[in-house]
Amino acid sequence: MEFIRFEKVRDGKYLKNYEITYLNKAGREKKYEIVSRRDLSGIEDVGGGASGVSIVALCQGKLLLLHEFRMGVNKYVYNLCAGMIEPGESIEECIRRELFEETGLTVKQIRKILPPSFAAVAITDTSVYNAFVDVDGSLEDHTSDNEQIEARFYSREEVKYLLETEPFSSRAQMAAYFFAEYGL
Repeated sequence: MEFIRFEKVRDGKYLKNYEITYLNKAGREKKYEIVSRRDLSGIEDVGGGASGVSIVALCQGKLLLLHEFRMGVNKYVYNLCAGMIEPGESIEECIRRELFEETGLTVKQIRKILPPSFAAVAITDTSVYNAFVDVDGSLEDHTSDNEQIEARFYSREEVKYLLETEPFSSRAQMAAYFFAEYGL
């Protein structure tokens, strides 16, 4: 690909829209739109730097799932606890803060933090760390007034049923499948 132009076309509070003009392999000029959570100064900035975390949380053989309303799809979906890294915050601090804010739970042990992966490669350069943690405590709602989230622990059998009957985010669906089949 030969890049010709890169420009910001909209600067929203959380998302920035960009238009990339490039020559395709046939030599024709094409335009491609992307969104980013970050301010990008040029094409070289696209795809750099993780902006958040997704958390696969386990407690006493059960998987934590959030049942939350997501504006982008206009429905409730099952999701993982997740959130954005704040300026100056380490990934471990982000995991602890997001888990507590969305569920009231605390991290007992961080099993593994995978390198960042891209959330939706067709439309955004947003990437997140995937963390696997053991948690403690009781569920409490600490979310903002703008979020509708119900957190709950599910057994393998309950997760198998949900996978066949309910909508999921793709990451949560994959984590839920592996939990249901192999117990993580």
